[in-house]
Amino acid sequence: MLPRVKKVLDTLLEQFKDGSTIPEAIACTVFPIPNVPSGSWSLLNHIIMYMAGTKDARGFRQWKNAKRYVKKGAKSFDILVSRFKKVKDEKSEEERSMLVGFMCAPVFRVEDTDGEPLDYEQIKLPELPLLDLAKQWNISVTAVPGNFQYYGYYSPEKNVIALATPEEKTFFHELSHVAHEKVLGKLKRGQDPLQEIVAELSAQALCRIVGKDGDKYFGNSYRYIESYAEKMNITPHTAVLKVLSDVEKVLALILGKETV
Repeated sequence: MLPRVKKVLDTLLEQFKDGSTIPEAIACTVFPIPNVPSGSWSLLNHIIMYMAGTKDARGFRQWKNAKRYVKKGAKSFDILVSRFKKVKDEKSEEERSMLVGFMCAPVFRVEDTDGEPLDYEQIKLPELPLLDLAKQWNISVTAVPGNFQYYGYYSPEKNVIALATPEEKTFFHELSHVAHEKVLGKLKRGQDPLQEIVAELSAQALCRIVGKDGDKYFGNSYRYIESYAEKMNITPHTAVLKVLSDVEKVLALILGKETV
């Protein structure tokens, strides 16, 4: 095995032993940046990119084609690229490609480049209500490109709320996850149905409390709750009743009626 390939795999194995980073990385890879080279990368390379602390990484020439340049002194990190060779089929005598191993390819983070702005950098977040609360909790709120299916996520490991939309409800949903984590001590990994319903109900309530028009989101919120209720084989009404106590605690914490 090539030394550079072994180094990459050894790093990944250490992360698997730790047990915390890999699940978070996998969760975030369902929120890929569309229409960029890394969008077609394997899950393994997405995890490597996540561990490098970026959502967009490209080779030197790819950044040059995007009219950006790598900053002086920036260090690359390696992803794994399949290595193929041509072999002749003994029966048909036709050539075919056969995987013979992997090699490393150096890539650079978008954070380590300068130059022309990228399309997804055009996303601007407004002065969101309760943004100061996120800052008090040491949670950074950042804009990211969406993938037309997911519009935001909360990363407990990185203390980040990432938003691909300026809509307040999405921010409230993720902020509610933060508050729910403070109430519970720790959230379950992945898209836990009850946790998602708590966040969605809390977000709807917060829209009304701060004077935003929650009605325009109501249909989507109902379908969101309904989909998670179906996963538990219960009705939306039953699902809501199950989480009302947690919703009350989340709202009380956000609105300053309780401290943790």
